[in-house]
Amino acid sequence: MSTPKILILGAGYGGLMTALKLQKELSYGEADVTLINKHDYHYITTQLHELAAGTGDPEDARVFLDELLDARKIRFVKAVVTEIKPQERKVETTGGTFDYDYLVIGLGSEPETFGIQGLKEYALCIRSLNAVRMIREHIEYNFARYKNEPEREELLTIIVGGAGFTGIEFVGELADRVPELCKAFDVDPAKVKIINIEAAPTALPGFDPELVEYAMNVLQKKGVTFRINTPIKECTPEGVILANGEEIKAGTVVWTGGVRGNSLVEKAGFETMRGRVKVDDYLRAPGYDNVFVVGDCSLVFNEQGRPYPPTAQIAIQEGQNCARNLVALVRGGSLEPFKPHIRGTVASLGRGEAIGIVGGRKLTGSAAAWMKKLIDLRYLYLIGGLSLVLRKGRHKLLRV
Repeated sequence: MSTPKILILGAGYGGLMTALKLQKELSYGEADVTLINKHDYHYITTQLHELAAGTGDPEDARVFLDELLDARKIRFVKAVVTEIKPQERKVETTGGTFDYDYLVIGLGSEPETFGIQGLKEYALCIRSLNAVRMIREHIEYNFARYKNEPEREELLTIIVGGAGFTGIEFVGELADRVPELCKAFDVDPAKVKIINIEAAPTALPGFDPELVEYAMNVLQKKGVTFRINTPIKECTPEGVILANGEEIKAGTVVWTGGVRGNSLVEKAGFETMRGRVKVDDYLRAPGYDNVFVVGDCSLVFNEQGRPYPPTAQIAIQEGQNCARNLVALVRGGSLEPFKPHIRGTVASLGRGEAIGIVGGRKLTGSAAAWMKKLIDLRYLYLIGGLSLVLRKGRHKLLRV
């Protein structure tokens, strides 16, 4: 029999974890494993809010794949996936055509605009290293520009659309950065406005109300203004227009209001909901026993029939489960159903502050902030061992 070909698309949390576990479990020559990613690095998305605000270093959030992959077991191809052809068992990329026996789709997400006019054209999104660099530079540019156009105070207004985890974490870091920006560009801090707009009746929808109240109090004391239960109707070059007709002018609009699965998954013909595939118990796409979907493109429901949010925690566990099942398929074993283990959820509120629920226990303040750092360090250890923790994680402990 020929050596089975396993093709992994994307080196996000789900795809990378699949590759690393296959690397560990499979013997040399047992399978032909190829990982395709448009960058030659993996980036830690749970740190992107820090980079967008300018409180973190992009290099600390980036890990080059050649540091993690054993080239004798995993072939890495730097290319952009352009089309998935599941019926033909082929994938088209900018680096050529690849066929497979087993496919793992971990291509990540795209911003969900909910049909809001102008959002794609005029809002910035926290979604990649290059995207957050643009946000940081855009904010700094507007501070510098204000000194030449002092009549345009809206240049110092930053609107963040969405008060979910990403939005809340971003405004927390941004509020911490404002004093530094004001000092660097000789700007009166009283003129800077950070406005967090959320369409839902509460910030952090679905999270513990007591912790949500704590988070909002902390952030309001830092200077963040909340507009809750306030949908955005339109985004313009000058700012946003709310559903009630009110216009808020701003130099920067950052959208953190939600994501959907990769559009290539929909175009491939898989049955999707907002670009995400409702997978079976083994993370397989309906109708395709050889196609696994992990991360932001995968839709998994809990016992109450509600979808799990597309978090790093879920994606990591999906990648581990997917790899175990691929090993079982290669060796003729039995598949293991995916059962998520939610250990807890923590959201940072800037330096030294966070909220979370870990092991059923509510955490706030410095205790939650330390837990957030430990979670990040644990992930570094998981993918690269102690050496990666020492190289990429030391700065985190210094910022608590």
